Amino acid sequence: MKRPLLTLAWTLLASTGAAAAPKSTLRYSPPPDQERPVIIDATVGPQGSDFAMRLLFNKDPWGDACKNRCANATLFLDTDSSTSTGIQLGKGVPETGADLAVIVQGVREYLDNRADTFLRVKVRQLSDNAQSVDDGEALADLNHRQDPERVQFEDRTVYLLIDATSTTLPSGRKVRVIYHPPGSKAIQGTLAGMLSGGSSGSVRIFRGGSSKNAAPKAGGSARPSNSSGAFQEEQPLRSQPVSSGTGDNG
Repeated sequence: MKRPLLTLAWTLLASTGAAAAPKSTLRYSPPPDQERPVIIDATVGPQGSDFAMRLLFNKDPWGDACKNRCANATLFLDTDSSTSTGIQLGKGVPETGADLAVIVQGVREYLDNRADTFLRVKVRQLSDNAQSVDDGEALADLNHRQDPERVQFEDRTVYLLIDATSTTLPSGRKVRVIYHPPGSKAIQGTLAGMLSGGSSGSVRIFRGGSSKNAAPKAGGSARPSNSSGAFQEEQPLRSQPVSSGTGDNG
């Protein structure tokens, strides 16, 4: 998978100001027969008013390599680490209390009789009335072409900046992250929340330049571009209801 013109570099800033390697929020080892790309390492942290994410997949999450079995992974964020707010699925269900769902999808569509692929990210806010991801309020629908300041990739790693400025989004000193791979138990991790002071600089993404209007390199790419920026999905991937117990479509 070719890397974009604009790449992201992550560092974790220590209290002395020296850079150190970021710590993973959660990790997952998929079975050998797992067909769809899944997240195997997720690093999440507050950056200003955003949640910054680095998501490493076991396979190319989008593009020609995954064909019709591209990524459809959902990360849940319990932004105040409280089960009393957010989606209510019952006691003992890991996703109960999640306030945000971040869905990462590799999308294939047909434009001018040719297949086109891109990386799509949907963000939904989950209230206590929601019974599935689809019941949540749509906060953002992003893709790596039109939103390079928030969605980028390098090989099998996806970098995201998720806006957390919604006035109705709960905040706390801790955040709980839940990932429920298909056919496996949910994996959870915790990190410093927006009210912990961690958003002042614990996780940073450094970037420079802009690829939004850059001309393509000579020789073309395996992923055709759409100069108009208008996407018309043939078969859009739908976010999966969490009541089934998975965050991916297996």
